[in-house]
Amino acid sequence: MAKVRFTETALRDAHQSLLATRMRTRDMIPIAEEMDKVGYFSVEAWGGATFDTCIRYLNEDPWERLRQLKSEFNHTPIQMLLRGQNLVGYKHYPDDIVTKFVEKSYENGVDVFRIFDALNDIRNMEKSIKVAKAQGAHVQGTISYTISPVHTLDDFVNLAKELEALDCDSVAIKDMAGLITPTAAYNLVSALKEETDLLVDLHCHCTSGMTPISYYAACQAGVDILDTAISPLAWGTSQPPTESMVAALQGTEFDTGLDLKLLTSIKKYFEDIKEKYAGILDPISESVDADVLLYQIPGGMLSNLISQLKEQNALDRYNDVLDEMPRVRKDMGYPPLVTPTSQIVGIQSVMNVLGGERYKTVSNEVKEYMKGMYGKSPAPVNAEISKRIIGDDEVITCRPADLLEPEFDKFKSEGEKEGFVKSDEDALTYALYPPIAPKFLKGEAEEEELKPAHTITEDEGIGIPTQYNVEVDGDVFEVKIMPTGFMEIEETESGNFKPVEGAVPSPMQGMVIKLNVNVGDKVAQGSTIAVIEAMKMENDIQSEVDGTVEEIFVEPGDAVSIGDTLMVIK
Repeated sequence: MAKVRFTETALRDAHQSLLATRMRTRDMIPIAEEMDKVGYFSVEAWGGATFDTCIRYLNEDPWERLRQLKSEFNHTPIQMLLRGQNLVGYKHYPDDIVTKFVEKSYENGVDVFRIFDALNDIRNMEKSIKVAKAQGAHVQGTISYTISPVHTLDDFVNLAKELEALDCDSVAIKDMAGLITPTAAYNLVSALKEETDLLVDLHCHCTSGMTPISYYAACQAGVDILDTAISPLAWGTSQPPTESMVAALQGTEFDTGLDLKLLTSIKKYFEDIKEKYAGILDPISESVDADVLLYQIPGGMLSNLISQLKEQNALDRYNDVLDEMPRVRKDMGYPPLVTPTSQIVGIQSVMNVLGGERYKTVSNEVKEYMKGMYGKSPAPVNAEISKRIIGDDEVITCRPADLLEPEFDKFKSEGEKEGFVKSDEDALTYALYPPIAPKFLKGEAEEEELKPAHTITEDEGIGIPTQYNVEVDGDVFEVKIMPTGFMEIEETESGNFKPVEGAVPSPMQGMVIKLNVNVGDKVAQGSTIAVIEAMKMENDIQSEVDGTVEEIFVEPGDAVSIGDTLMVIK
């Protein structure tokens, strides 16, 4: 047995899991030189939700973060998490954008690409794997680990063999919900070591509480790399603590050889960082939650929902939402719950329960999923539900990206014409996030303030709740369930209030990304009049009535709050 090596997640997954991905670059750079001395296999510091959060909330250029970190890490490879054809977004991008993004990521400092697909559909991983290999990067093909009636050990091993055939250098077992038991970890790692020549990396979250034991079982089976987080940012929905795992393996055949004294100085730095971000940290996300073993839902989504329902005196809905998530997952053919399928399943479950009727409101992503646009589901989807959602629309069987036209040159020329794209990196940022990138690239974005934790008063949370906070991969979104027939009220000259007939309110907090109508247009009941991006999903807003558009109060790019009037239709 060779010694086990560690990938440190503090600069990406750990703060994504516990601190809503809000750690600033200026809080990473001062400790980077010290971290570089440890002797990690790699430091995961980019990708995942960090790209989105940088431009959406922090007013930071993610490319600049990568370059700054690269200048500090002279000995330790920088690793990123790449969502296959989804890159760092929530939908498939065309091959030309995938190619350019991987090339630029390598050029700016990524050494190790961990590439996964939420459905374990290898067709969605091939392009990014091949491009990363062509750059000379270390490519880690990934198994999105889950438990379901249709997932087997043989399936995972066969996927690893396909990844090896694509010339991957290592394989990661990505256990995002912390579901893997010690026995399952031993069996899967053993099989991967026997059936392939790849280095094997085990990446788990601590949500269930089993993970340190599963890590030791993986060591006994011959695992090569374990993912850990420095202790102030460990446990709960994050990874096991680096120092604890180093100490546990000392004196065994798996001894990492890492210096605990050096790790202690790094730990002290991150204790101060944790204190700085205390207002974001939800104590529940640090806790063990064995319910994940029953519901198989990534911890961040589950724990935040519990706390919010408690605060609003609405725990009667808790079991309803929990019960609905496995049903939606089954309807969708048992996808592993990882970005973006975790959002798609989780948000649909909330909509189904709080909206009072299953699939009455459906995000565009659910429609695309049912059409096969995210790839092949592990099991067939529920045909009845699919027909209700997409009607007679064709379901594709080809690789989804084969249907996408090249877009990079279009976005680059558009952005240059508007004056906010100055480089290929800027063009990629715009192509990945067209609704939010222009504001950032024009220098009009502002950094979100770090706020103290909210204290619930005695008067809050009384009555029937209509407002919920839903966490998606570390970002918290406000969702409000509106009664049908809602009308805005306006003040008259006499100071009284009267309803504004035909007012169309925003049912959610988000950003208007498309208007489908103009003033004067006639619309039919049920027709889509606007599209709002909320909780990283695109949501069609439909007219409740047949009528004529009299006024429009928003335009694409506008942020809207719950209840804001979008337009008036009479």
